[in-house]
Amino acid sequence: MSGANGHETEIKLRTAGPSSARKLLTRAGFRVSRHRVFEVNTLFDTAVLTLRGEQKLLRVREAGGVVTITYKGPPEVARHKSREELEAEAADAAAITRVFDRLGFRPVFRYEKYRTEYRRPRSSGVATVDETPIGTFLELEGSPAWIDRTARSLSFRESDYITLSYGRLYLHWCEEQGIEPANMVFSRGK
Repeated sequence: MSGANGHETEIKLRTAGPSSARKLLTRAGFRVSRHRVFEVNTLFDTAVLTLRGEQKLLRVREAGGVVTITYKGPPEVARHKSREELEAEAADAAAITRVFDRLGFRPVFRYEKYRTEYRRPRSSGVATVDETPIGTFLELEGSPAWIDRTARSLSFRESDYITLSYGRLYLHWCEEQGIEPANMVFSRGK
């Protein structure tokens, strides 16, 4: 969800699990606004990782039968992460991948998650529960004041704020686990 001006401001908060995250949000007056959906996110870059070097992102997301192309500009990171975000829906992920290939962009990282979106009546921000292969996160997106108020109402402190992307979180997780990074995907054996 990017703001009307094509800008997003957000944080992530680590939670004990999906059930815990749902209970926190429900107790704080949030209700499901988009039911749980499986997402496949593919990041694209040049062979020399030009976009990564410039802290930009080009992504194709497939979720619930909808394909979304996203560009994210370099983040301004302080207490919250804020950056330009431009999105457009597309009809065919494979066709977009071929277009990106012709322009010199290749898939460089894929990550999966289950996302459930929550909103509170008469509130402008959005909270999501993101179930990933490396844990469950609450993501709060809205104005900085809304994020801070909401985090406090959920019993989180500013020191709990995470401004890293899922890609960076995955790299840190791999380092902690002592494993070689690949793609952040769920095991198909489960």
